[in-house]
Amino acid sequence: MGTKGTTVSIKSADGHNFDMYLARPEGQAKGAVVICPEIFGINSHIQSVADQYAASGYIAAAPALFDRVQAQYVAGYEQSDIETGIAIMQKIPMTDAIADTHAAVEHVRALHEKVAVIGYCWGGTVAWVAAAQVPGLSSAISYYPGGLIANADLKPQCPTMMHLGEQDKSPPPDAARTVLAEHPTVIAYFYPAGHGFNCDQRGSFDKDSSAKATERTLAFLGLNAER
Repeated sequence: MGTKGTTVSIKSADGHNFDMYLARPEGQAKGAVVICPEIFGINSHIQSVADQYAASGYIAAAPALFDRVQAQYVAGYEQSDIETGIAIMQKIPMTDAIADTHAAVEHVRALHEKVAVIGYCWGGTVAWVAAAQVPGLSSAISYYPGGLIANADLKPQCPTMMHLGEQDKSPPPDAARTVLAEHPTVIAYFYPAGHGFNCDQRGSFDKDSSAKATERTLAFLGLNAER
């Protein structure tokens, strides 16, 4: 089992200080994962995701990518939370989100040489971009990245997996398949679910799809951590 995480402060390359939730496994780690969050901050759900990966044997770090606009921002999943989260997200250039993700990767790389990135929703887009722009990743896993279409021309530089919903509108499955056809090395799975199906605090949560995606992600992490 993993232990409950703690919050640490780290610094990006441009001097920006931000928080990161860090959870460690008991015993020797299999690898490390940086978890790029949804637009709701490092809330109880994202912390539980990090704890889940720690329980599975990975050092798990969730950087507070919204700290550049609103420090210690956390929210739930009401419509007002969605609107606020989108407003904050729109103020954060992807270059800044990637810089902070890169800083998180380097922080945990000091703890384990094999570092993967996993992202959900907006964080799924960050993970997709990181796969192309953050050097040295062991793998990248992107859940329902709403910005996939806008970043279709990026080319992942590490083994990459994607989990998508057949009932999603962000990205729509047909558009996602068109992009994926241009990236034959990306392993992609489609589930009978909508956007946010991995989050057990959202109405769109799909237990079976979430469990299957987690199983596939853990297998993918393990395979690439051994390379």
